[in-house]
Amino acid sequence: MKKWIVMLLVAILLFGSVIGFNLFKQQKIAEYMANMPEPDFPVTVTTAAPSNWVPAIEAIGFIEPNQGVTITTEVSGVIQSIDFESGATVKAEQQLLALDSDVEIANLKSSQARLPAAKAKYERYRGLFKKGSISKEAFDDAEASYFSLVADIESLKATIERRTIKAPFDGVVGLRNVFLGEYIQPGKDVVRLEDTSLMKLRFTVPQTDISEIHLGQKVEIFVDAYPETPFSGEISAIEPAVNYQSGLVQIQADIPNNEGQLRSGMFARAHIILPTLEDQIILPQTAITYTLYGDNVYLASEDENGVLRVTQSVVKVGERKGNSVHILGGVKAGDTVVTSGQVRLSNHAKVRVVESNSLEAPAETPML
Repeated sequence: MKKWIVMLLVAILLFGSVIGFNLFKQQKIAEYMANMPEPDFPVTVTTAAPSNWVPAIEAIGFIEPNQGVTITTEVSGVIQSIDFESGATVKAEQQLLALDSDVEIANLKSSQARLPAAKAKYERYRGLFKKGSISKEAFDDAEASYFSLVADIESLKATIERRTIKAPFDGVVGLRNVFLGEYIQPGKDVVRLEDTSLMKLRFTVPQTDISEIHLGQKVEIFVDAYPETPFSGEISAIEPAVNYQSGLVQIQADIPNNEGQLRSGMFARAHIILPTLEDQIILPQTAITYTLYGDNVYLASEDENGVLRVTQSVVKVGERKGNSVHILGGVKAGDTVVTSGQVRLSNHAKVRVVESNSLEAPAETPML
């Protein structure tokens, strides 16, 4: 019996010592946490200052030439001559290609050879008819023969003309798709001809923006081939009707192509320039925290003890352009706005300002 009592006392002492040690440990941790200094979080900041903002309506489209056509032939035949080189600049009415027309030329010469006699007979019969020396039927036959021959000559000239292909306007030809001596059928693609002195961009905008668009309005476009080079132009046409299915309006802009950098078929992003807004708040996009419940920023300011703390402010975000965003409300001029380090922040968190260039875009994109 005494043995069991001793074992029970030993067990109680062991458990008591463990529980006492844990209570002592928790007390010391609580004392350490109570005496631990408040953490401060490193952030970068910027001061909101008023500046000008040039708003723009964004759109996308494909570039078209001022004029463009695929040269084809109306008739079949053997190619007798090709009078252009691939990629050459040609003038309007310049001959590009001619088909064999020896038969038509021979028939034309035959008809032209009979024309003087037919004309003389017609004029002679007209004089005799006026004198009453011949019948009306004989005069009508001579007149019909003469004018029929004239019409045949005109028809042969037109046939020969159709066998000669000329450039309909000034422009640049592409790669030719035919060869000398080749027999081609009607509709055969010979070469692409485009007038690229002035390019056109056709795009669509929502009908809600139509009140801000007018003829002659400035437009800047960017293409992937020259991502940093803006090409300037202006709106030349606005579709009078709105597409009732999509609610979009088609717009056409003329873009001068003086250096020949633009090519038809290029994908382009258009910026329709709107009037400049003065005294606007512009912030880096990294300053905005985007959530499902709204967009907000952290404003840094000193409290009554001189400690730098942050407060969360809901903002109304407008247009974005590059790394900048137009703030419509929630930030005023002179506010100190946190631009990085927001992940660990909460309302009234203590912060310290550090210098960092991590948000600056590199001069060159690093290679992978």
